Amino acid sequence: MRHLKLVVNNVFSNSRVRENFFVKKELQTILNLYGKMVSNGTWKDYGVSIGSKEISFDIYQRASEKPIYKILKNLKPKSLDEKFYIKDKHGNVLEKSNDLSNLIEKTRWNNLKAVK
Repeated sequence: MRHLKLVVNNVFSNSRVRENFFVKKELQTILNLYGKMVSNGTWKDYGVSIGSKEISFDIYQRASEKPIYKILKNLKPKSLDEKFYIKDKHGNVLEKSNDLSNLIEKTRWNNLKAVK
């Protein structure tokens, strides 16, 4: 009984909470895109990598290879434009944005070619 703590939901405690993963809306946006591309036959598998500085949704053409694309959320961005970005297989940044929905919409996924 000594180790019980009272948790109070107030505005001040919520403002200090850091995001450690994709929030529900972000993950839903990514999974909607993933479902669309799987139904096209373009993408086959995915994985999620979690680190202290960034979280990535890795997209695979085949499960045995490196991811062809990574949709990343930077947990410690240096500027507003670097919160979300997309990298290719070689680590090159293809697009950056502060808003994940806009980033996914403005990227032309069908025109991107997977480098082998």
